[in-house]
Amino acid sequence: IVADTPGHIQYTRNMVTGASTANLAIILVDARKGIIEQTCRHSFIASLLQIPHIVYCINKMDLVEYKEETFNRLKKELEDFSAKLDVKDINFIPISALNGDNVVDRSEIMKWYDGPTLMYLLENVHISGDHNLIDARFPVQYVIRPMSKEFHDFRGYAGRIGSGILRKGDEIQVLPSGFTSKIKSIVSMEKELDEAYAPMSVTITLEDEIDISRGDMIVRKNNLAEATQDIDAMVCWFHEKPLQLYGKYAVKHTSKEVRSVVKEIKYKMDINTLHRKEDDKVIGMNDIARIQLRTTAPVCTDKYHRNRVTGSFILIDEGTNETVGAGMII
Repeated sequence: IVADTPGHIQYTRNMVTGASTANLAIILVDARKGIIEQTCRHSFIASLLQIPHIVYCINKMDLVEYKEETFNRLKKELEDFSAKLDVKDINFIPISALNGDNVVDRSEIMKWYDGPTLMYLLENVHISGDHNLIDARFPVQYVIRPMSKEFHDFRGYAGRIGSGILRKGDEIQVLPSGFTSKIKSIVSMEKELDEAYAPMSVTITLEDEIDISRGDMIVRKNNLAEATQDIDAMVCWFHEKPLQLYGKYAVKHTSKEVRSVVKEIKYKMDINTLHRKEDDKVIGMNDIARIQLRTTAPVCTDKYHRNRVTGSFILIDEGTNETVGAGMII
């Protein structure tokens, strides 16, 4: 999937939506202009949303006579800037999109560049290691009870594995109740599996009959998510109506929905300078802010930088049912 998300300030929410599930971000830099506000904004949002790979394409090299010095200068400036960001893997490619240099085929003019072309990098970037395969998290979406003669006692818990690996015989714990059991079987499309991993969709059966419903989370016994009612998060606001301090919003986190109240607005982020505006608490559309929520029931979370599935949520206006914000748990 390729998402084109403009970096203009009025499209911040589009950028956040597109970046939330991305493995890699391509950020275009004009070789004549260098780092501009949009470059900083794109980079900050990519870092905030923990996109593991960033490719800076230094474009329009044909307009600076394909000079190696220009590329090296911009690369050094971008390296200094991106040192402030939380990104694992950064690449720099000099290209001319107009003439196709280093896009699909290697440039005949920029022979001084010996790195990969953009297409080669996209086809060969290693993303399988980006999944969190350590923390087993299985948010239950649906409880399957066929109630038929053939499957009279069948009770399966269906959902998509958010992270980690689950195996037959694993000792598990159900959150937030705390009940424990063992995995009896893992079923996928009528085929039984010995193990399943993120992001597979499966049905799990347990050895014990436990009261589990949609919104509960199955985890490993010795590796628990934090069940909390206080959520500290960065939020990107999507709606024309500003975020209300002490306002009430529904929180949708994995398959669980709870009600919440905004306890505190800590600061607003200036996404051009990466500075905090602690005296500006008016959070309007496309603004990014750090807030604290109090939920009516415990939510099983991880920090977003560790787990993008259990570390993210959306805020919903209960009156209109509109999605008004997206959050990353700190």
